[in-house]
Amino acid sequence: MQHPPFLSSFRYAANGIYTALQQERNLRFHLCTAVYVLLFSLFYDFNRAEYGVLILAICGVMAMELVNSAIERTVENPEPARWRTAGVVKDMAAGAVLVFSIGAAAYGLLLFVQPQILLAIVVWFFQRPLAAVVLLASFVLAWLFIFHPKRLLAIFKAQK
Repeated sequence: MQHPPFLSSFRYAANGIYTALQQERNLRFHLCTAVYVLLFSLFYDFNRAEYGVLILAICGVMAMELVNSAIERTVENPEPARWRTAGVVKDMAAGAVLVFSIGAAAYGLLLFVQPQILLAIVVWFFQRPLAAVVLLASFVLAWLFIFHPKRLLAIFKAQK
């Protein structure tokens, strides 16, 4: 049975995201950062609007990274006469990600830099050593996922 074009577009989009996660380190970094931001947001009493903007910021950064990666692939092997233009286009796309990321980070700082809550988070983890160990282990897994995804996959395959 053939999928209608509308439903197929979701499959193509999912394939694009999956491929980018396999091949693009920066997207893996942004995904891990998003997971930690959302995890630590549980310690805060954000309202719906604050969570809404937070989700938009996270999705915006990841979407910009996907667009940047697509542009980089598109102009990857230009003709010699287009090298300079291709380089400028790639730099501009990377600059767009940087600008959006700075804005998202600034919003994150406005939301998360609350000394009383930050101290409460530290105390919470000190009172729950197992949770602290799990958090530290997740940092190691995140590091492997970001910088050495094939090594991480090999570790999980060896466990089976």
